[in-house]
Amino acid sequence: LRRFSVQLALPAAAQTVTDGDTIKLNGTTYRLHGIDAAESRQWCGDYPAGAIATGVLASLIEGHEVVCEPKTRDRYGRLVAVCRADGQDLGKAMVRLGAALAFTRYSAMYMADEAAARAEGLGVHRRGCQAPWQYRAAQRRK
Repeated sequence: LRRFSVQLALPAAAQTVTDGDTIKLNGTTYRLHGIDAAESRQWCGDYPAGAIATGVLASLIEGHEVVCEPKTRDRYGRLVAVCRADGQDLGKAMVRLGAALAFTRYSAMYMADEAAARAEGLGVHRRGCQAPWQYRAAQRRK
């Protein structure tokens, strides 16, 4: 496993949110390390989980300097990275707010944050949402 040491600090104008766990900075796509957010079109009953996750991530980076520390690449060629907005870990914030789940298949970093969000019934935990990886598997079977 090759370790990346590149760090990018880009102005807010160069940032876009692709979905609840993916951002694009100055043309480079970053998948947030250790989390999995609802798919863009994923609903939990009447709760638009994917759209809300995207909106939460957008609000976390809006107007802030984002720095990403790449860890590896995923099977789609995206850089998987720990990204911070003015020092705030975006993955941790997304999980703690109930806007994403800890992706324990790849990292145990945010398990405590997920437990706290679950205990407080925040976001997807209040709605009984299907985990994003289960949702994707069900969509592939259709």
